[in-house]
Amino acid sequence: MKILQICNFSSGISGVWTRVLEDSLEFVKRGHDVFIFSSDKEENGQEAMATEVYPYDGIRIRRFPIKRKVGYAIWFDFVEEALKLKPDVIICHGLRKPYLGPAIKIAKKLGIKCFLITHAPFVDKELRAPGLNFAIWFYDKVKGRKMMNSFDKVLAVCKWEKEDLLRLGCEEERIVYVPNSLSEEFFNQKPGSAEKKILFMGRMHPVKEIETLMIAFLNSNLRDAYKLEIVSSLNGKYYKKLEGIKKDFEKHNQNIFFTNELSLIKDKIDKIDSAEIFVLPSKKESLPFGIIEAMSRGKIVIATKTKGALELIKDGENGFLFDIGNIGELRVLLNNILEMSEERKNQVRQEAMITSQEFRISNIMNKWEGLLK
Repeated sequence: MKILQICNFSSGISGVWTRVLEDSLEFVKRGHDVFIFSSDKEENGQEAMATEVYPYDGIRIRRFPIKRKVGYAIWFDFVEEALKLKPDVIICHGLRKPYLGPAIKIAKKLGIKCFLITHAPFVDKELRAPGLNFAIWFYDKVKGRKMMNSFDKVLAVCKWEKEDLLRLGCEEERIVYVPNSLSEEFFNQKPGSAEKKILFMGRMHPVKEIETLMIAFLNSNLRDAYKLEIVSSLNGKYYKKLEGIKKDFEKHNQNIFFTNELSLIKDKIDKIDSAEIFVLPSKKESLPFGIIEAMSRGKIVIATKTKGALELIKDGENGFLFDIGNIGELRVLLNNILEMSEERKNQVRQEAMITSQEFRISNIMNKWEGLLK
Protein backbone atom coordinates (compact mmCIF):
# COMPACT_ATOMS: atom_id res chain seq x y z
CA MET A 1 0.00 0.00 0.00
CA LYS A 2 1.20 3.52 -0.86
CA ILE A 3 0.78 5.80 2.18
CA LEU A 4 1.05 9.60 1.98
CA GLN A 5 1.58 11.51 5.24
CA ILE A 6 1.21 15.31 5.25
CA CYS A 7 2.55 17.52 8.06
CA ASN A 8 4.00 20.99 8.64
CA PHE A 9 7.58 19.89 9.30
CA SER A 10 9.61 16.77 8.45
CA SER A 11 12.98 17.65 9.94
CA GLY A 12 14.42 18.82 13.28
CA ILE A 13 12.85 18.35 16.71
CA SER A 14 9.05 18.24 16.77
CA GLY A 15 6.60 15.95 18.53
CA VAL A 16 4.41 15.77 15.43
CA TRP A 17 7.38 14.91 13.22
CA THR A 18 8.48 12.23 15.70
CA ARG A 19 5.03 10.64 15.43
CA VAL A 20 5.08 10.80 11.63
CA LEU A 21 8.54 9.23 11.50
CA GLU A 22 7.87 6.47 14.05
CA ASP A 23 4.71 5.40 12.22
CA SER A 24 6.44 5.61 8.83
CA LEU A 25 9.34 3.42 9.93
CA GLU A 26 6.93 0.71 11.03
CA PHE A 27 4.75 1.05 7.90
CA VAL A 28 7.86 0.36 5.81
CA LYS A 29 8.78 -2.68 7.93
CA ARG A 30 5.30 -4.03 7.25
CA GLY A 31 5.72 -3.73 3.49
CA HIS A 32 4.07 -0.38 2.76
CA ASP A 33 5.57 2.43 0.66
CA VAL A 34 5.67 5.72 2.57
CA PHE A 35 5.82 9.25 1.19
CA ILE A 36 5.91 12.37 3.38
CA PHE A 37 4.93 15.85 2.15
CA SER A 38 5.74 18.93 4.24
CA SER A 39 7.07 22.47 4.10
CA ASP A 40 10.76 23.08 3.38
CA LYS A 41 11.41 24.45 6.88
CA GLU A 42 12.05 23.05 10.33
CA GLU A 43 9.88 24.20 13.23
CA ASN A 44 12.64 26.57 14.37
CA GLY A 45 12.65 28.24 10.93
CA GLN A 46 15.82 26.64 9.58
CA GLU A 47 15.91 25.47 5.96
CA ALA A 48 15.43 21.78 5.14
CA MET A 49 16.47 20.08 1.91
CA ALA A 50 13.80 19.79 -0.79
CA THR A 51 13.88 15.98 -1.11
CA GLU A 52 15.26 13.26 1.11
CA VAL A 53 15.33 9.48 1.44
CA TYR A 54 15.38 8.85 5.17
CA PRO A 55 18.52 6.94 6.24
CA TYR A 56 18.39 3.12 6.16
CA ASP A 57 14.66 2.72 5.57
CA GLY A 58 13.69 4.19 2.19
CA ILE A 59 11.05 6.65 3.38
CA ARG A 60 10.75 9.31 0.69
CA ILE A 61 10.27 12.91 1.79
CA ARG A 62 9.23 15.82 -0.45
CA ARG A 63 9.34 19.36 0.93
CA PHE A 64 7.55 22.31 -0.69
CA PRO A 65 8.26 26.05 -0.45
CA ILE A 66 6.03 27.93 1.98
CA LYS A 67 3.58 30.16 0.08
CA ARG A 68 2.18 31.86 3.17
CA LYS A 69 2.43 31.47 6.94
CA VAL A 70 0.26 32.76 9.79
CA GLY A 71 1.44 31.28 13.09
CA TYR A 72 1.26 27.50 12.68
CA ALA A 73 -0.98 27.81 9.62
CA ILE A 74 1.41 27.05 6.76
CA TRP A 75 0.41 27.00 3.10
CA PHE A 76 2.39 24.92 0.61
CA ASP A 77 1.26 23.63 -2.76
CA PHE A 78 1.41 19.82 -2.91
CA VAL A 79 -1.79 19.02 -4.81
CA GLU A 80 -0.26 18.34 -8.23
CA GLU A 81 2.42 16.05 -6.79
CA ALA A 82 -0.12 14.18 -4.67
CA LEU A 83 -2.33 13.51 -7.70
CA LYS A 84 0.72 12.24 -9.62
CA LEU A 85 1.66 9.99 -6.71
CA LYS A 86 -1.82 8.40 -6.50
CA PRO A 87 -1.54 7.17 -2.90
CA ASP A 88 -3.80 4.46 -1.49
CA VAL A 89 -4.39 6.39 1.73
CA ILE A 90 -3.65 9.90 3.06
CA ILE A 91 -2.84 10.70 6.70
CA CYS A 92 -2.95 14.39 7.72
CA HIS A 93 -1.33 15.70 10.89
CA GLY A 94 -2.59 18.68 12.86
CA LEU A 95 -5.92 20.43 13.42
CA ARG A 96 -6.80 23.70 11.64
CA LYS A 97 -4.12 23.27 8.95
CA PRO A 98 -4.50 24.75 5.42
CA TYR A 99 -3.60 21.43 3.78
CA LEU A 100 -6.56 19.55 5.28
CA GLY A 101 -9.11 20.78 2.71
CA PRO A 102 -6.94 19.97 -0.33
CA ALA A 103 -6.09 16.54 1.14
CA ILE A 104 -9.79 15.68 1.55
CA LYS A 105 -10.51 16.77 -2.05
CA ILE A 106 -7.62 14.65 -3.37
CA ALA A 107 -8.86 11.62 -1.39
CA LYS A 108 -12.37 12.01 -2.78
CA LYS A 109 -11.05 12.39 -6.33
CA LEU A 110 -8.92 9.24 -5.99
CA GLY A 111 -11.58 7.34 -4.03
CA ILE A 112 -9.26 6.60 -1.08
CA LYS A 113 -9.38 6.87 2.71
CA CYS A 114 -8.20 10.02 4.46
CA PHE A 115 -7.34 10.14 8.18
CA LEU A 116 -6.70 13.04 10.55
CA ILE A 117 -4.38 12.98 13.57
CA THR A 118 -5.05 16.21 15.46
CA HIS A 119 -2.18 15.93 18.01
CA ALA A 120 -4.35 17.48 20.74
CA PRO A 121 -3.77 21.23 20.15
CA PHE A 122 -6.22 22.09 22.93
CA VAL A 123 -4.20 24.41 25.16
CA ASP A 124 -5.45 26.85 27.75
CA LYS A 125 -6.53 30.17 26.22
CA GLU A 126 -4.03 32.15 28.30
CA LEU A 127 -1.14 30.38 26.54
CA ARG A 128 -2.24 31.76 23.16
CA ALA A 129 -1.77 35.21 21.68
CA PRO A 130 -5.02 37.23 22.25
CA GLY A 131 -5.88 37.60 18.55
CA LEU A 132 -5.30 33.89 17.94
CA ASN A 133 -8.04 32.87 20.36
CA PHE A 134 -10.67 34.68 18.27
CA ALA A 135 -9.28 33.31 14.99
CA ILE A 136 -9.44 29.74 16.32
CA TRP A 137 -12.96 30.24 17.70
CA PHE A 138 -14.12 31.61 14.34
CA TYR A 139 -12.49 28.77 12.35
CA ASP A 140 -13.98 26.09 14.62
CA LYS A 141 -17.41 27.69 14.38
CA VAL A 142 -17.47 28.21 10.61
CA LYS A 143 -15.31 25.43 9.18
CA GLY A 144 -13.75 23.14 11.79
CA ARG A 145 -16.70 20.84 12.51
CA LYS A 146 -17.43 20.14 8.86
CA MET A 147 -13.73 19.63 8.15
CA MET A 148 -13.23 17.04 10.93
CA ASN A 149 -16.31 15.09 9.90
CA SER A 150 -15.07 14.90 6.30
CA PHE A 151 -12.28 12.50 7.34
CA ASP A 152 -12.87 8.76 7.50
CA LYS A 153 -11.47 8.67 11.03
CA VAL A 154 -10.06 11.23 13.47
CA LEU A 155 -7.24 9.72 15.53
CA ALA A 156 -6.76 10.88 19.12
CA VAL A 157 -3.17 10.61 20.37
CA CYS A 158 -4.28 10.73 24.02
CA LYS A 159 -7.39 9.71 25.95
CA TRP A 160 -8.17 13.19 27.29
CA GLU A 161 -8.42 14.54 23.74
CA LYS A 162 -11.75 12.85 22.99
CA GLU A 163 -13.75 15.24 25.17
CA ASP A 164 -12.35 18.25 23.31
CA LEU A 165 -13.02 16.69 19.91
CA LEU A 166 -16.65 16.03 20.86
CA ARG A 167 -16.99 19.60 22.16
CA LEU A 168 -15.81 20.90 18.78
CA GLY A 169 -18.48 18.83 17.01
CA CYS A 170 -16.56 15.76 15.87
CA GLU A 171 -18.89 12.78 15.51
CA GLU A 172 -18.11 10.21 18.20
CA GLU A 173 -18.07 7.25 15.81
CA ARG A 174 -15.21 8.89 13.87
CA ILE A 175 -12.89 9.14 16.87
CA VAL A 176 -10.31 6.38 17.38
CA TYR A 177 -7.64 6.28 20.11
CA VAL A 178 -4.27 5.58 18.48
CA PRO A 179 -1.61 6.99 20.83
CA ASN A 180 1.96 8.05 20.16
CA SER A 181 4.24 5.03 20.16
CA LEU A 182 7.89 4.02 20.38
CA SER A 183 10.10 1.96 18.10
CA GLU A 184 10.88 -1.53 19.37
CA GLU A 185 14.50 -0.36 19.69
CA PHE A 186 13.53 1.53 22.85
CA PHE A 187 12.57 -1.79 24.44
CA ASN A 188 15.15 -4.09 22.88
CA GLN A 189 18.43 -2.12 22.89
CA LYS A 190 20.84 -3.21 25.61
CA PRO A 191 20.83 -0.63 28.44
CA GLY A 192 23.85 1.65 28.85
CA SER A 193 25.37 2.84 32.10
CA ALA A 194 23.93 6.00 33.67
CA GLU A 195 25.88 8.91 35.12
CA LYS A 196 24.72 11.18 37.91
CA LYS A 197 22.94 13.34 35.39
CA ILE A 198 19.61 15.06 34.81
CA LEU A 199 18.42 15.22 31.20
CA PHE A 200 16.05 17.43 29.24
CA MET A 201 15.55 16.47 25.59
CA GLY A 202 13.05 18.30 23.41
CA ARG A 203 12.26 21.46 21.46
CA MET A 204 14.05 24.73 22.14
CA HIS A 205 10.88 26.73 22.76
CA PRO A 206 9.56 28.92 25.62
CA VAL A 207 6.60 26.55 26.08
CA LYS A 208 9.08 23.96 27.40
CA GLU A 209 10.03 26.38 30.21
CA ILE A 210 13.57 24.97 30.47
CA GLU A 211 14.60 27.88 32.68
CA THR A 212 12.45 26.41 35.49
CA LEU A 213 14.58 23.27 35.40
CA MET A 214 17.86 25.18 35.21
CA ILE A 215 17.11 27.47 38.16
CA ALA A 216 15.70 24.62 40.29
CA PHE A 217 18.80 22.54 39.59
CA LEU A 218 21.22 25.39 40.36
CA ASN A 219 19.47 25.97 43.70
CA SER A 220 19.21 22.28 44.64
CA ASN A 221 21.51 19.97 46.56
CA LEU A 222 22.21 18.07 43.33
CA ARG A 223 24.11 20.91 41.68
CA ASP A 224 27.54 19.67 42.87
CA ALA A 225 27.05 15.90 42.54
CA TYR A 226 25.01 15.86 39.31
CA LYS A 227 25.20 17.35 35.82
CA LEU A 228 22.29 18.85 33.89
CA GLU A 229 22.31 18.24 30.13
CA ILE A 230 19.90 20.05 27.79
CA VAL A 231 19.59 18.39 24.38
CA SER A 232 17.87 20.57 21.79
CA SER A 233 18.44 22.80 18.77
CA LEU A 234 21.01 25.35 19.93
CA ASN A 235 19.83 28.53 18.25
CA GLY A 236 17.35 31.40 18.59
CA LYS A 237 16.43 33.97 21.20
CA TYR A 238 15.23 31.42 23.74
CA TYR A 239 18.54 29.57 23.64
CA LYS A 240 20.40 32.82 24.23
CA LYS A 241 18.14 33.49 27.22
CA LEU A 242 19.06 30.10 28.71
CA GLU A 243 22.75 30.75 28.13
CA GLY A 244 22.32 34.00 30.04
CA ILE A 245 20.75 32.17 33.01
CA LYS A 246 23.68 29.75 33.05
CA LYS A 247 26.18 32.64 33.14
CA ASP A 248 24.35 34.27 36.05
CA PHE A 249 25.29 31.28 38.24
CA GLU A 250 29.06 31.56 37.84
CA LYS A 251 29.98 29.19 40.66
CA HIS A 252 27.91 26.21 39.53
CA ASN A 253 27.21 26.78 35.83
CA GLN A 254 30.01 24.38 34.82
CA ASN A 255 27.61 21.52 35.65
CA ILE A 256 25.12 22.58 32.93
CA PHE A 257 25.75 21.41 29.36
CA PHE A 258 23.95 22.16 26.09
CA THR A 259 24.07 19.46 23.39
CA ASN A 260 22.73 19.76 19.86
CA GLU A 261 19.60 17.82 18.87
CA LEU A 262 19.76 14.12 17.96
CA SER A 263 17.83 12.55 15.09
CA LEU A 264 18.76 8.85 15.00
CA ILE A 265 16.89 6.57 17.40
CA LYS A 266 20.02 4.79 18.62
CA ASP A 267 21.66 8.11 19.53
CA LYS A 268 18.55 9.22 21.43
CA ILE A 269 18.46 5.96 23.38
CA ASP A 270 22.16 6.23 24.24
CA LYS A 271 21.62 9.79 25.49
CA ILE A 272 18.62 8.81 27.64
CA ASP A 273 20.56 5.87 29.06
CA SER A 274 23.39 8.19 30.09
CA ALA A 275 21.16 10.00 32.62
CA GLU A 276 19.52 8.92 35.88
CA ILE A 277 16.72 11.51 35.85
CA PHE A 278 14.60 12.93 33.02
CA VAL A 279 12.73 16.22 33.55
CA LEU A 280 10.06 17.77 31.32
CA PRO A 281 9.08 21.21 32.74
CA SER A 282 6.63 22.21 29.95
CA LYS A 283 3.63 24.52 30.14
CA LYS A 284 1.63 22.17 27.90
CA GLU A 285 1.93 18.64 26.49
CA SER A 286 -0.51 16.32 24.72
CA LEU A 287 1.13 12.87 25.09
CA PRO A 288 4.85 13.67 25.28
CA PHE A 289 7.30 11.35 23.55
CA GLY A 290 10.04 12.45 25.94
CA ILE A 291 8.27 10.97 28.97
CA ILE A 292 7.40 7.70 27.24
CA GLU A 293 10.95 7.33 25.89
CA ALA A 294 12.50 7.96 29.32
CA MET A 295 10.08 5.55 30.99
CA SER A 296 10.91 2.80 28.50
CA ARG A 297 14.58 3.10 29.45
CA GLY A 298 13.87 2.94 33.19
CA LYS A 299 14.57 6.55 34.07
CA ILE A 300 13.18 8.49 37.03
CA VAL A 301 10.81 10.93 35.33
CA ILE A 302 9.75 14.30 36.70
CA ALA A 303 7.22 16.42 34.80
CA THR A 304 4.81 19.30 35.19
CA LYS A 305 1.10 18.62 35.66
CA THR A 306 0.18 19.02 32.01
CA LYS A 307 -2.71 16.98 30.61
CA GLY A 308 -0.27 14.71 28.79
CA ALA A 309 1.91 14.06 31.83
CA LEU A 310 -1.13 13.43 34.04
CA GLU A 311 -2.26 10.74 31.61
CA LEU A 312 1.11 8.95 31.90
CA ILE A 313 2.41 9.57 35.43
CA LYS A 314 0.94 8.39 38.73
CA ASP A 315 2.67 10.73 41.13
CA GLY A 316 5.07 8.87 43.39
CA GLU A 317 4.51 5.51 41.66
CA ASN A 318 6.04 5.61 38.16
CA GLY A 319 7.34 9.18 38.28
CA PHE A 320 6.86 12.54 39.98
CA LEU A 321 4.77 15.63 39.18
CA PHE A 322 5.02 19.31 40.08
CA ASP A 323 2.98 22.43 39.32
CA ILE A 324 3.79 24.30 36.12
CA GLY A 325 6.46 26.94 36.71
CA ASN A 326 6.96 26.02 40.38
CA ILE A 327 10.74 26.20 40.79
CA GLY A 328 10.63 25.57 44.53
CA GLU A 329 8.53 22.42 44.16
CA LEU A 330 10.89 21.03 41.51
CA ARG A 331 13.90 21.85 43.69
CA VAL A 332 12.37 19.85 46.57
CA LEU A 333 11.73 16.88 44.25
CA LEU A 334 15.35 16.92 43.08
CA ASN A 335 16.58 17.08 46.67
CA ASN A 336 14.30 14.18 47.62
CA ILE A 337 15.72 12.02 44.84
CA LEU A 338 19.21 12.69 46.13
CA GLU A 339 18.15 11.24 49.49
CA MET A 340 16.09 8.39 48.01
CA SER A 341 17.20 4.79 48.58
CA GLU A 342 18.17 2.61 45.62
CA GLU A 343 15.32 0.25 46.45
CA ARG A 344 12.80 3.09 46.17
CA LYS A 345 14.36 4.35 42.94
CA ASN A 346 14.18 0.86 41.44
CA GLN A 347 10.48 0.61 42.31
CA VAL A 348 9.77 3.83 40.42
CA ARG A 349 11.90 2.71 37.46
CA GLN A 350 10.13 -0.65 37.22
CA GLU A 351 6.68 0.95 37.30
CA ALA A 352 7.76 3.42 34.60
CA MET A 353 8.90 0.60 32.31
CA ILE A 354 5.60 -1.24 32.84
CA THR A 355 3.67 1.92 31.87
CA SER A 356 5.70 2.35 28.68
CA GLN A 357 4.76 -1.12 27.37
CA GLU A 358 1.35 0.20 26.25
CA PHE A 359 3.10 2.40 23.70
CA ARG A 360 5.19 -0.19 21.83
CA ILE A 361 4.89 0.45 18.10
CA SER A 362 4.03 -3.21 17.45
CA ASN A 363 0.87 -2.85 19.58
CA ILE A 364 -0.15 0.43 17.94
CA MET A 365 0.40 -0.89 14.40
CA ASN A 366 -2.25 -3.54 14.95
CA LYS A 367 -4.76 -0.68 15.29
CA TRP A 368 -3.41 0.93 12.12
CA GLU A 369 -3.70 -2.27 10.08
CA GLY A 370 -7.38 -2.48 10.99
CA LEU A 371 -7.93 1.14 9.85
CA LEU A 372 -6.01 0.69 6.60
CA LYS A 373 -8.04 -2.37 5.60
